[in-house]
Amino acid sequence: MDLIVRNARLPNEPASTVDIGIDGGRIVAIEHFLAADGEVLDVGGRLVAPGFIETHIHLDKSCILERCNAQRGDLSEAISEVAKAKAGFSAEDVYERGRRTLEKCILNGTTRMRTQLEVDPGIGLRGLEGVLSLIEDYRWAIDVEICVFPQEGLLNNPGTDELMVEALRRGGRVVGAAPYTDSDPHGQIDRVFEMAREFDVDIDMHLDFGPTADTLDLDYVCELADRFGWGGRTTIGHVTKLAAASPERFAAAARRMSDSGVALTALPSTDLFLMGRDHDCNQTRGVTHTHKLLHHGVNCSLSTNNVLNPFTPFGDCSLIRMANLNANICHIGATSDIRECFSMITDRSARLINAKDYGIEIGKTADFVVIDCSTPEEAVAELAPVLFAYKRGKRTMTRPAATLHRPQV
Repeated sequence: MDLIVRNARLPNEPASTVDIGIDGGRIVAIEHFLAADGEVLDVGGRLVAPGFIETHIHLDKSCILERCNAQRGDLSEAISEVAKAKAGFSAEDVYERGRRTLEKCILNGTTRMRTQLEVDPGIGLRGLEGVLSLIEDYRWAIDVEICVFPQEGLLNNPGTDELMVEALRRGGRVVGAAPYTDSDPHGQIDRVFEMAREFDVDIDMHLDFGPTADTLDLDYVCELADRFGWGGRTTIGHVTKLAAASPERFAAAARRMSDSGVALTALPSTDLFLMGRDHDCNQTRGVTHTHKLLHHGVNCSLSTNNVLNPFTPFGDCSLIRMANLNANICHIGATSDIRECFSMITDRSARLINAKDYGIEIGKTADFVVIDCSTPEEAVAELAPVLFAYKRGKRTMTRPAATLHRPQV
């Protein structure tokens, strides 16, 4: 065998340890006391989990804080400042900033990613060109798919539709939306579903980003997912309005999403940063309670979203940190729900992006991380560091475990 990972604890069975045999980039054995020859990595009873998945991040506009003048910190200002900055983007510039962010993701154990990518007459396809090159150069460590979307509107922004179609022809694998910036929100949603059917791609929309639940576009998205058979292929992101919904409205929305097969990605850092700015005190958190949606049968993920730009001027690209942040914001205390926070950066994320070849199972590709803890809930609660990451059975990163240097007696 190429590699034998010994004394590993798996997320679903952390009480005992197993050995994992890897050959030809795939997992070929999971046994107690595996009898085999090959390179050995003894993880000493630590947690071995499938590699983390970023389901919603923006590589193309990361790391631009120094180019923007953000004072209010709200959504409209962020869109405006980034729109001005985009005019100066080149493919090379997008590649270099995206590289910085992508490497942080890899160093924190991310092995798959769906990146959102803006196309409009201001940026053209320069962002696409930069990210396509980035995907190819880092294929050794991470698989990245592109979701093309119109941040500044579609029907109200002539030329954007043609650019989205061209981006889908040139490598986009998912089509997205931001209907709250459009002159006709439902018209944009209609057009995105048309594109999805034309190119046979999944949908991933920025949706219902606002402080109140008076109106929810998610109802219309669920209607179209039902009509066109796009359940299991449609995701909505943010949906901060649900954080302000009454228990009855929340439950109704959850049932509607579950019945339609519409998934949700929460972006805790961005949603927490942008929401509640209309209050002088007792600012709302604005982060949808994904663990409660899970109780209703809705699949959910947690993701980073923006990194070092006016939408979110923070970020180290650690998904374990995002899971921990979410647990704090949403008052999650039950062990089972803390464990689900870990699932929302691993197997639930895989289900959301329809990644079939994923998991610590015989026959699956050997994409995995070794975490300095014993259980998924411990990883989330204690922000346990990732010590090793592997892509197709090859090591992609190493972080030495911290050591106490006790005084000599």
